[in-house]
Amino acid sequence: MLLALHMLALGVGTIMFLGIILLHRRARAVQPMAHPDGSPVYPGLDFTHRPARWLAIRSLHPKAVQAALGAGHPVRCPGSEGLTGDHLFFIRPPVKDWIIVTGSGLPHPGHDVDRCFHFLIRLSRMLGQVQFFLADPLLNHHAWVRVENGVVRRAYVWANETAWNQGAKSISEIELDMKCFGYGEAAGMGDSATEASAAANVKKVLSLAARWSFDPTAIERCLPGPDRGIAGKSS
Repeated sequence: MLLALHMLALGVGTIMFLGIILLHRRARAVQPMAHPDGSPVYPGLDFTHRPARWLAIRSLHPKAVQAALGAGHPVRCPGSEGLTGDHLFFIRPPVKDWIIVTGSGLPHPGHDVDRCFHFLIRLSRMLGQVQFFLADPLLNHHAWVRVENGVVRRAYVWANETAWNQGAKSISEIELDMKCFGYGEAAGMGDSATEASAAANVKKVLSLAARWSFDPTAIERCLPGPDRGIAGKSS
C-alpha cells in the first residue's frame, strides 16, 4: 500500500514537472521581440490589425497624395501607430506602385454615399486610379469602388441594403463568387440569407483588394525598411 502511494505521488510529481516545462516553453515562444519601429513582434501569433476602410491609390508619390487629401500638419510615425492611432489620414509608403491610405477622415458610404462618391471622383481626377474598400465584420457593411481619372469603373456598396451599384461585375468579383444585389433586390430575401451573403462578402474584400491592387495587411511583409508613413489632419 505504501509503495503504491509512493509510486502515485512520484507519477503526479513527474506530470506536474513536465507541465511546468511545457508552459515555460510556450511562454518563451510569445516573448516579444522588436520591429524596426520599436513595436513588439510575437512569433507565431498574428496581431495584424486590418483597417475597416482604406484607399489604394496607384502612385509612387506620398506627398502628391497628401496634397490631394488636403492633409495638413504632417508628421512621420510608425505603421503600427498610424494604423491604430487617432489620425484623420495615414499615408503608407508606396508598395508595388500602390499607396494605402487609412484613417477616420475617409468617408463611410453607409453613412453618406453621395459624399463618398464626390470624394472619390475629386481624388481620382487629381491622382488617376483610386480604389476604395470597406469591410466591417460587426455590421457586415462592405464596399469596393474603382475610379479612374474621375470615371467610376465599378462600385458596389452594401449597408443593410444596396446603396450603390454601378458598372459590370469585375472578373475578380465573379471568380470570388461575391454576391451583389441590385437596388431593392434583397428586400424579398430573408434576413438570415442577406446577412449570410453580406458576411461572406466581408470575408472576401481583402482577397478582392489583393487582385485589384494590394492587400493592406501585407504591407509590413513587403516593405524593405521601417514602415514609417505620413499622418495628417484634414485642412
